[in-house]
Amino acid sequence: MNPRDAVLEKYSARVYKNRKDHVLTVPEDGSIPEMGANSRSLPGIMTERGCCYAGCKGVVVGPVKDVVTITHGPIGCGFYAWGTRRNKARPTIEGEHQENMPMMIQYMFSTDMQEPNIVFGGEKKLRKACEEAVEIFHPKAIFICATCPVGLIGDDIHAVAASIEEDYGVTCVAFSCEGYKGVSQSAGHHIANNQFIRRIVGTGSRPMPNPYTVNILGEYNIGGDGFYEEELLNRCGIHVRSAFTGNASIEELASAHEANLNLVMCHRSINYVADMLKTRYGTDWMKINFIGVEATKKSLRDIANYFGDQALIDRVEEVIAEEEAKYAEEFAYYRKKLTGKTAGLYVGGSRSHHYQLLLKDFGVSTILAGYEFAHRDDYEGRDVIPTIKLDADGKNIETITVDKDPALFHTYLTEEGAARLKAEHPEMELNDYKGMIVDMDAGAILDDDLNQYETDEFVRLLKPDIFFTGIKDKYAVQKGGTLCRQLHSYDYSGPYSCFHGAANFGRDMVMSLYTPAWGMINAPWKNRASIQAKVAVGGES
Repeated sequence: MNPRDAVLEKYSARVYKNRKDHVLTVPEDGSIPEMGANSRSLPGIMTERGCCYAGCKGVVVGPVKDVVTITHGPIGCGFYAWGTRRNKARPTIEGEHQENMPMMIQYMFSTDMQEPNIVFGGEKKLRKACEEAVEIFHPKAIFICATCPVGLIGDDIHAVAASIEEDYGVTCVAFSCEGYKGVSQSAGHHIANNQFIRRIVGTGSRPMPNPYTVNILGEYNIGGDGFYEEELLNRCGIHVRSAFTGNASIEELASAHEANLNLVMCHRSINYVADMLKTRYGTDWMKINFIGVEATKKSLRDIANYFGDQALIDRVEEVIAEEEAKYAEEFAYYRKKLTGKTAGLYVGGSRSHHYQLLLKDFGVSTILAGYEFAHRDDYEGRDVIPTIKLDADGKNIETITVDKDPALFHTYLTEEGAARLKAEHPEMELNDYKGMIVDMDAGAILDDDLNQYETDEFVRLLKPDIFFTGIKDKYAVQKGGTLCRQLHSYDYSGPYSCFHGAANFGRDMVMSLYTPAWGMINAPWKNRASIQAKVAVGGES
């Protein structure tokens, strides 16, 4: 029996019916199967997903560095507002040091709602928190993120935001990202994207140093990834206007519409912004990936080919040659030590896709991969979007439409030019994403919304040398004797992007796999009884 069937057969008929489309095997014939995704987890299933608030505040909104982001809700929700994601930032705007820039991401701001606020409402407390934020921190803007109780009692956070904006003259944006909305943190990404387009993008303007100016969308600068990407692009002569939202300032986001190309890293968390920028301002977007050596090289070449300047194309090749020469010895060593190893990947965003390519650079094959909160297009590619039917959970998330801005609309390439470029470079994902499955080996397991039971069983059956996941499920895997690294904040290592990041990753994998500690560990229940008892005879124990 194959591993998929062996895992699913233990389920009851009701659970099996739900999970069978979420757990698939990559077909041998190269076809793309229809993946179950973005549906509500079954009650009782120990899912590893996060909530809508986590996706909005924790992923997209939180990394903006000069904004006070207030969690309106109980302090337990506010814990996620702290520095758990390792979003790094510098006091700069587009590379220029700002002497007195307010840096807010190291703080946690919460209204700490108590029972009286739940009973009588929390709007007064929220307004007071906003007033204190203005008086103490003088932020460039205030963001308000709602948690579950706020939506249930009906606090009008948008009215509070409007009153603060009117009274204090500071931009104040509210996000109705109550945790129960949608089926996962993906809903929070969507809500954040909508408000950025509504309220922030297009409200500012900055000089553009050269026409090769881009935004990096879906880059949250975990461990400093975004620093390396911006540095590498600058060396090539490509200017980064803003990142959504790692190391981003409100001023950079406000002028993001002026860039000539958008580079999409995390498709799931930011594809709505990419589409709306294309519609409203005419900016093309390109799916790229700076995780992995070959992926980074391809991304740089695709960007240069988009702009079509031969000097830029030549400069990109020079930078690639310099970086390959610099790390050639390290890469060869890590490849020798890692070739033939196997891995499982269960992470959010596009990381389960990106890291397969980095692992492949070092000769590691991926035998299991899945996402916490993906949609079908993240697995199968965007061609399937017209066929996806919204259920009640999907309809609960507002979808906004935008129109062409006649004053700010601009395109670097004409429609004919874009069509010609795609014909000349069919591998380029211009305004498109082909999904994760196309880059996976036949026979590998796909698992959407992987739960704890399935994690344990697949690790037991497939025996990967290393498993990559998030912080919630890392320790359960590791205590079972399988090496596990978490890719949400890199176990306090990294960065892992671009050439230098690939070297960091190879170093960490070799150190982890070859440490002698794994051969010295024996689970206590393997050599002694976990339950002790005495038999009672004749009333005596």
